[in-house]
Amino acid sequence: MDLVSNLLLGFENALSLTNLIYCFIGVTVGTLIGVLPGIGPVATIAMLLPITYTLDPSAALIMLAGIYYGAQYGGSTTAILVNIPGDASAVITCLDGHKMATKGRAGAALGIAALGSFFAGCVATLVIAAFAPPLIQVAFKFQPAEYFSLMVLGLVGAIVLANGSLIKAFCMTLLGLLVGLIGTDINSGALRFTFGLEDLQDGLNFVAISMGIFGYAEIMNNLEARQTRNFNTGSVGKVLPSWADIKNCFGPIVRGTAIGSILGVLPGGGALLSSFASYTVEKKIAGKNADPAFGEGNIRGVAGPETANNAGAQTSFIPMLTLGIPSNAVMALMIGAMMIHDIQPGPLVMSSDPGLFWGLIVSMWIGNLMLIILNLPMINIWVKLLKVPYRWLFPAIIAFCVIGTYSINNNVFDIWVSIVFGLLGYLFIKLGCEAAPFILGFILGPMMEENLRRALLLSRGDPSVFVTRPISCGLLIAAAILLILVLAPSIRKKREVAFQDDD
Repeated sequence: MDLVSNLLLGFENALSLTNLIYCFIGVTVGTLIGVLPGIGPVATIAMLLPITYTLDPSAALIMLAGIYYGAQYGGSTTAILVNIPGDASAVITCLDGHKMATKGRAGAALGIAALGSFFAGCVATLVIAAFAPPLIQVAFKFQPAEYFSLMVLGLVGAIVLANGSLIKAFCMTLLGLLVGLIGTDINSGALRFTFGLEDLQDGLNFVAISMGIFGYAEIMNNLEARQTRNFNTGSVGKVLPSWADIKNCFGPIVRGTAIGSILGVLPGGGALLSSFASYTVEKKIAGKNADPAFGEGNIRGVAGPETANNAGAQTSFIPMLTLGIPSNAVMALMIGAMMIHDIQPGPLVMSSDPGLFWGLIVSMWIGNLMLIILNLPMINIWVKLLKVPYRWLFPAIIAFCVIGTYSINNNVFDIWVSIVFGLLGYLFIKLGCEAAPFILGFILGPMMEENLRRALLLSRGDPSVFVTRPISCGLLIAAAILLILVLAPSIRKKREVAFQDDD
């Protein structure tokens, strides 16, 4: 009954006119961002963070969440029609989705992607509602030692599951930790790495960093790439898939939902890992008897990954809402949004502001319903938007970034910070370094330091507290096992092959 009453509270909050409007704005903007290749949900949320400063916290988080899972769906449209993924998680959809489009079955591919995403969204929302309260009860047993060990596990997971080289991911995480040290020491009041600049005494602004490293860097990379869109000028065809298609895709949709719901919770997991894992599973199950073969327009190669990436996108909210730990770059930005509104991420959110907590969860179901109602009739509008040249978009995006960065603190220094990190982010792209571990390190670094010091103060300087407390010890063992497994030659080789296929 507690679950039912909590969900009713969530519906009461989410169905308010204001929250419905911002939910609709979020999923619409998210779909638009997913459709237009080269921007992505991370950059969009980073750009829109300043706008949320004036909104009610509940409306702000509902809108940002809508952008995230809306972009997961929108990315499938451009992947299927143009063979350019709107978001990294849609890369795998290009393989079979675009082949279906070239064979005149774009409508069926888009339709099954929408239905699969809706099913996954509904199930993932129930998973969050069911598992969040027990996890929060466990979180209340956490003390500084447990939080420190949990953050160690989170950073190890982000390194292991990052796309590409382990060494690069480790270096990016370490760099994020170091940048997070800039500012005033919370215990001694000493200034660290400020170089005599007063603007650095409170540390670097999270919005300025994220705006630069995701916004400006992506703009520079896209302008340099000058991607050509091989647009499928043929008819999209009937959008709703046939009963035969639905029957054929039922298994992949169910399996994709399960895979995404599990992998979305893992640090560094989320939509990208979920979609790739689902495609791999479906390809293994079909074997050589797949007709058509995977990569040649098999609808199951669209249904599974699209379902998994939507489920993974939503269950990645679980560690953020219950433990205050971001599982990916988007969740790090969501934590930044909560901090802007003076909300301390973690288990206290549900007890201190249950309306916001359950309203956000219920809004995910409402948002998924809006997505399927919004997108199926509007396919032709998204098709026309795909023809907009990127050179017409980037000046407006840059202006938006500059205004947004300045508006947070009315400080020109933040604009310079965003420009510097934009250049740094562009360098990361050129070097093949993923920015997500850097952001996770920057967010978790100060929190790790604070909990490390608190744990040592409570234990009077005895470091054995991290291994004598059962939960803390278990988390550290899990982190060590994860590192040992990924460093094993056979597993490391499979990981490298997997990410090469993903690219």
